[in-house]
Amino acid sequence: MFLDELDAIGQKRSHLRHSAGRSVVNQLLAELDGATADNEDLFVLAATNHPWDVDTALRRPGRLDRTLLVLPPDRPAREAILRGALAERPVDAVDAAALAAQTDGYSGADLVHVVDVAAEAALQESVRTGQMRPITQRQLERARSEVGPSTRAWFGVAHNYALYANDGGQYDDLLAYIRTHRLA
Repeated sequence: MFLDELDAIGQKRSHLRHSAGRSVVNQLLAELDGATADNEDLFVLAATNHPWDVDTALRRPGRLDRTLLVLPPDRPAREAILRGALAERPVDAVDAAALAAQTDGYSGADLVHVVDVAAEAALQESVRTGQMRPITQRQLERARSEVGPSTRAWFGVAHNYALYANDGGQYDDLLAYIRTHRLA
């Protein structure tokens, strides 16, 4: 079972003003306890961009007790994401490896957005000329200059939580990445 945006349904109860929100968290806790007791081979995964907002009771042993930091894709992964996003589109002399080298810090969604912006440019050119125009390297590079990495703002916020709320070293990997990539 996969729970996306866990912070939306599992927010710290101390931050919730209304009892309805606390009831949702309490019910989620009860369901997770029941799921592990009654369902053999059930694996529960959750994702959040705000781990510091997740109720600590959700992260105790037996519930969601392991944390994995998912960082922006490295160069080979960025190239694979770009190739995947370009796979079914008409392209002309596109160098995904070169573009991957220029997109450090971009998320997978950012990379797909770069391809979408370049595809829109190719479509506009096709409409203007009356002939089908493929996506070119020039359009991809222009799109990259227009679409910056969305991760930088997140790392700015995450840095403060990692520095000041690093109970038990839970954000040590994040701090190391931020320092290595000079994001703060």
